[in-house]
Amino acid sequence: MKKKMTAAFTAFAVLGGMGAGVVAGANLQEIKAFLNPSIKFKLNGQPVQLKNSSGAVVAPITYNNTTYLPVRAVSDLLGVAVKFDPAANTIFLGEQLEGVSIAAGFDSSYHTKDPDKTVYLDKDYKDVHFDNGSGTRGSSFMLYPKNKYQKLYIQVAAIDGDIKDFTIQDSDTDTVLKKQTITPEQGLVTIEADIAGVSTIYVTGQVEDGAAMFVPLTTSYYK
Repeated sequence: MKKKMTAAFTAFAVLGGMGAGVVAGANLQEIKAFLNPSIKFKLNGQPVQLKNSSGAVVAPITYNNTTYLPVRAVSDLLGVAVKFDPAANTIFLGEQLEGVSIAAGFDSSYHTKDPDKTVYLDKDYKDVHFDNGSGTRGSSFMLYPKNKYQKLYIQVAAIDGDIKDFTIQDSDTDTVLKKQTITPEQGLVTIEADIAGVSTIYVTGQVEDGAAMFVPLTTSYYK
């Protein structure tokens, strides 16, 4: 994937096209350029179209014998996450250096900050999804990366029984990104999933009767 991304972004000078924030924060220089819808694109030999975040087809720009492509459209085609930081006036491509906790905006019926429920193996994680309900059941929650990140690193522990078919799924396309069974003997497991181009994630697992699912939110993160 890195080779594909490098080739694409080296072959063309890339224009941000990330929205009004870029324009407002940039040191702009006026130029005369042309939209060039005659240019066609193929990805791995198959015809593709460049589209913006709303799904509308966008054309490249030609200026001074150089073709400029919108970053988001190209990154979506290549499966590379893109994020614009208006404060730093910087576009981030791919996996970020610093993780972003999934705790912000998290909501589930088993979301808790109760100190009696946030401790696992003598460590207090402060903010967790802790499903200690009764009966064999599905335990689930939603995440909203909004296409901004390349990877999800989510931690989960099975307590007093197995979690079967722990699944990370693209909610919009029903694509399974990762699935596995987690046992108490494994301890706190870190599961990595590629979430480039994913807006909404559905996380679920089948918890055995008498067992609990423990997901620390502060140490589970996007990158």
